[in-house]
Amino acid sequence: MLREYRGYAALALFGVALASTACESDAKPRAEASGANAGHASTSPREVELAPVVLATFEQVIETTGTLAADEQVTLAAKVAGRVASIAVDLASSVKKGDLVAQIETTDYEFGVQQAEAALGQARAQLGLPTSGPKPALDVEATAVVRQARATLEEARAVAARLELLAKEGLAPQAELDTARASLLRADAALQSAREEVRIREAQVRQRESELRIARQQLADTTIRSPIDGLVQARQASSGEYLAAGAPIAEVVRVDPLRLRLALPEREASSVRQGQAVHLFSSAAAAADGEPGHSGVVARLAPSLDTQSRSLLIEADIPNTGQLRPGNFVHARIVVGSRSVPTVPESAIVTFAGLQKVITVKDGKAVERPVRTGAAQGQRVEILSGLEPGEAVVKAPGSLQQGQAVSVLGAP
Repeated sequence: MLREYRGYAALALFGVALASTACESDAKPRAEASGANAGHASTSPREVELAPVVLATFEQVIETTGTLAADEQVTLAAKVAGRVASIAVDLASSVKKGDLVAQIETTDYEFGVQQAEAALGQARAQLGLPTSGPKPALDVEATAVVRQARATLEEARAVAARLELLAKEGLAPQAELDTARASLLRADAALQSAREEVRIREAQVRQRESELRIARQQLADTTIRSPIDGLVQARQASSGEYLAAGAPIAEVVRVDPLRLRLALPEREASSVRQGQAVHLFSSAAAAADGEPGHSGVVARLAPSLDTQSRSLLIEADIPNTGQLRPGNFVHARIVVGSRSVPTVPESAIVTFAGLQKVITVKDGKAVERPVRTGAAQGQRVEILSGLEPGEAVVKAPGSLQQGQAVSVLGAP
């Protein structure tokens, strides 16, 4: 039995050896075939698309940061003292020019108007004018006090003339003539005094008219209205509160347009002019993407530089569709001119280890060209050096290497 077992073991080992030899001999041709196919694939040209280097108009811009401010900001205050009867607005309320903001109680001021009207009527009555209604033209000589003084003067003049005749004939004593002459002088002075009194009363009428206008204006001032279109920034009083004259009630701001305030260094400010376009970006990332959120124009330039910072204050008017708020910090780009520059698609630029390059094609092979880039606008990048207009670059080189065989899909 032991002899038979050893014989079977020897036969099994011999079969395993034969199978191993057959597998090795069969795998060798397959590996050789696979290596041949791989070598063939590595030498296949890579298909690429070319893009021309073209001239494009790029804007010359100044990039800076600034703060948005309200176009106008007013604090509404009580012009007259009194208790607040009502307030028609609250925080963020929208108001138009002339809209009611608050109302002061009017009772005391209505009484003031009635008192002024009565005083005016009294003054007009003293001149013989109607106590109400339109004021007629005043004839000083036709007033009662002047007519009375004139009548007294004429009577004294007649008495004096008669005594003059009688004295000449010796029928009247000199004493009576002297008394008549003195009465004539007093009557003449009384007429002048009457005319002056009429002028004083006329001045009193004008004073009473002025007092009435003041009383009416005070009554009108109990109504506080918005002087501008805008939004309520703050409400500073409440119904029932007693306010002194000048006490703040509400703060209203106009937010369309907004004022963009920029402080530019002297060197950059020299190229800024009124009417130039200004583009706003909400963040530095948005500015890099090149898509402005809002645009406006340069509206005002300060007449002088700040003596400490040597910067010039510039204001731009920015139309506001509702997304912007006073106080927003924004990135701004002022367009001060334009220039024609060679450009390539942004996808054609390859950056490695801080160096920039593009891939061109020469004799069916990829050729690396170092370049220096400038500003970007949209999907195109300015080429400062390394390429000339009319040349072509690989539009999307990806991992394309120097010397690699390529096949161009289409003409630039």
